[in-house]
Amino acid sequence: QVQLVESGGGSVQAGGSLRLSCAASGLAFSNYIMAWFRQAPGKEREFVAAINWNNDRTYYGDSVKGRFTISRDNGNNTLSLQMNTLRPEDTAVYYCAVDRKYRGVVDFTLATTRRYGDWGQGTQVTVSS
Repeated sequence: QVQLVESGGGSVQAGGSLRLSCAASGLAFSNYIMAWFRQAPGKEREFVAAINWNNDRTYYGDSVKGRFTISRDNGNNTLSLQMNTLRPEDTAVYYCAVDRKYRGVVDFTLATTRRYGDWGQGTQVTVSS
C-alpha cells in the first residue's frame, strides 16, 4: 500500500527557513502529481503547493508564492518543500499527498483535498514571532 512519511518540521523564528521532505513508497512515484497541504488548529486543510508528475510545472497557494518551493526527486521517490521567510501564520501541520489518478491532468481540482487519495501523517511547523 501507499506510504507517505513526512519529516523536517520543527520550531523556527519568523524570517527563518525549514525544509520538509516526504518519502513515498508503494506507488510508481514518478507518475503521480504530488502536493503539500497544511492545517492550522481550528482551520480547514489548505493547499500549499503541487508539482506535476513529470516535474515540469509547479503550483502554489497565494499565501506562499515567492517564499516556498516544491520539488521532487523521482529517482529517490522523495517530495520536498523548501520554506523561506517563514511567518507565524505559516504555523500548521504540513501533509504530503498523492493524486488519486495515475498521470493525472492538472485542472481546477488540483488545490482541493478530494483530488488526493493518500496522505502522510503530517509534520508540525511552528513559527514564532
